[in-house]
Amino acid sequence: MRVIVADCSAEYTGRLQASLPLARRVILIKADNSLLIFSELGSYKPLNWMVAPCTIHDITPDPSDHDPSTPVPEKIIKVTADKTSDILEVTFQHIYADNTYDLGEDPGLIKDGVEDHLQRYLAEQIERIGEGARLVRREFPTAIGPVDIMAVDAEGTHVAIEIKRHGGIDGVEQLTRYCELLNRDPLLAPVRGIFAAQTISPQARVLAEDRGFECLLLDYDEMRGVEDDSLKLF
Repeated sequence: MRVIVADCSAEYTGRLQASLPLARRVILIKADNSLLIFSELGSYKPLNWMVAPCTIHDITPDPSDHDPSTPVPEKIIKVTADKTSDILEVTFQHIYADNTYDLGEDPGLIKDGVEDHLQRYLAEQIERIGEGARLVRREFPTAIGPVDIMAVDAEGTHVAIEIKRHGGIDGVEQLTRYCELLNRDPLLAPVRGIFAAQTISPQARVLAEDRGFECLLLDYDEMRGVEDDSLKLF
């Protein structure tokens, strides 16, 4: 990661035209050559950027190529998109810091209570979908992607379970596609669906029930054995 603090201006040309006037900013250049320009205030999003795949050209300006009445920039960084004609050119009038850091491999963001945790706990507690239920497997493979959990209920019917943190219409549509595909397999059919989430929007619940799916609310703290610390009378 390269971090530059500088007085700079920028011009973006290509599918859109945009410019940033001269001001003090922070420029991040990632290992894949993506360049992002940030200001001190405002949104967390960059003011302008060019994402990979792209090529960076680090240019030291020649004073003879510039108007004598204007100051010569210390540096120009030109970023060209590899697949389009887009160009982002950053002109540095004064550089306060230009440092490169090796951040190593990032393990990624780990969130507590995300779908993977919910999936694991529900697989371990599969009787939450009904007494006598048995787990077939997590990440049950299909031609259009894995079903979060495949189980068999007490009657021997296969159950496809789609798990979300916050259940919306997109999740119901995803479960619909899985069940339509699985029900074409005579060794599995009939397959019923369960839409499981920590919260389910009213619209998603109506759609799920209209399509014959059961909705199951998941209490993450209860599933992982966290006791409620709230005061109880009994």
